Amino acid sequence: MTLHRYYLSSILAAALLAVASLTGSAQAGQGPTVIELTQTGCQFLESEHGIDHGFKTTSKKDCEAINTMNGEQRLADAKTISLKPGKYIFRVTNKNVSYMLGFYLRGAGVFNYATLPRVSGGGLTTGKTQDYAIELKPGSYVYSCPLNPTPDYRLEVSAG
Repeated sequence: MTLHRYYLSSILAAALLAVASLTGSAQAGQGPTVIELTQTGCQFLESEHGIDHGFKTTSKKDCEAINTMNGEQRLADAKTISLKPGKYIFRVTNKNVSYMLGFYLRGAGVFNYATLPRVSGGGLTTGKTQDYAIELKPGSYVYSCPLNPTPDYRLEVSAG
């Protein structure tokens, strides 16, 4: 019976860890949670359910034209990241985009933009991965790349 309880508690602990990693919760006293994002031409793969649309781009103008044609629909279909308040590292990779990229996470809307924390930066050359650290507070956020114009993907941080 003791061995059975051991296995049951091990399975329960593994299940709880899996749920915590899927919801992206950050626990106090632990290091920041890493959220990995991959940029290809005009999009973040994870935000669009892992679908690489294969957009061919050589500059920001290419993405502006592509987003005019299908950006609204792609955003409507995009995944919203749901997280708990806490410390995070957004680990962003430039996958096969020939020009420099960046990352910009900020509050959504005028009020949230003014009151919520933000992080941004550039320097993402082809194949490079860069970390962007932030402590998220409850609220609505958007993230994008202004240099490789993507839709303003949604991120929600809830207190409970």
